[in-house]
Amino acid sequence: MNYDIAMLGHVSKDVIVDHLGKETRLLGGAVVQSAAAASRAGARVLVVTKAAPEDLSAIERLGGEGVELIVAASLATTSILNVFRGADHELRDTSLISRAEPFVAADLPTDAKPAIIDLAGLFVGELPDSLIEELRGRGRIAVDAQGLLRRASPAGAMLFSDWADKRRFLPFVEYFKADAAEARILTGLEDREEAARVLASWGAKEVMLTHNTEVIIYCAGKIHRAPFTPSNLSGRTGRGDTTFAAYLARRKDHEAGESVRFAAALCSIKMESPGPFSGSLDAVYERMERDKQRPPAQA
Repeated sequence: MNYDIAMLGHVSKDVIVDHLGKETRLLGGAVVQSAAAASRAGARVLVVTKAAPEDLSAIERLGGEGVELIVAASLATTSILNVFRGADHELRDTSLISRAEPFVAADLPTDAKPAIIDLAGLFVGELPDSLIEELRGRGRIAVDAQGLLRRASPAGAMLFSDWADKRRFLPFVEYFKADAAEARILTGLEDREEAARVLASWGAKEVMLTHNTEVIIYCAGKIHRAPFTPSNLSGRTGRGDTTFAAYLARRKDHEAGESVRFAAALCSIKMESPGPFSGSLDAVYERMERDKQRPPAQA
């Protein structure tokens, strides 16, 4: 079976506490946000995830038009607590409550033929680094830095540290995504454009860096950028996953610059309400036109 994107990663029973102490519980995880964005952007998507049997009924609703779902049994389902420190939802304290079993290459069915394989991890160990090399012959590899840098302490707190094997595996990666803080950990650089260039020099073909003001893409020696323009941040969780997936879906038949503008507009709409993107393509195109008039973002 042919797919535009095959996504591997855990779903998560997210517990979100905002800066005012309000708690929200929802089904999240990179694959949840990513599948919704990519399918509504026109991609045919396969999601491979793992969860405990008692959570299957909640997870099965991820399948639908444009999305095929495979759920492997696990003793537990991943669950993550996110406590945001401020109203801008840029800084948060994250704890791992429970985790599903890690993935192996055989979890992607042999008859699946994806153009892109998106390793949409939430923490270190969920998708072992070796999968980048093992799966690269089956599709172009896309990787989110979050799953390579964020590891759980014995007490469950999520802590970030550098990716030891970044120079070994980045040459196998077609699309690499990080936020500004993750890029700083990887490269030691505050300047996002320079960090993107360094990551590309280590082997990644296209590099996406997100920030609360904008998203940039470094591709073929050029920087392309687009602003985030949400009217509120009630749906801030999943910003990076949504942007990356929308970019991958659009990139299959559009240039990098147009694709990043599309992805930023789609995610801006998503950030205005909790949960995965549920808007229309017409709304995305309207936002793209509106955002053309905005001045460049400031760092």
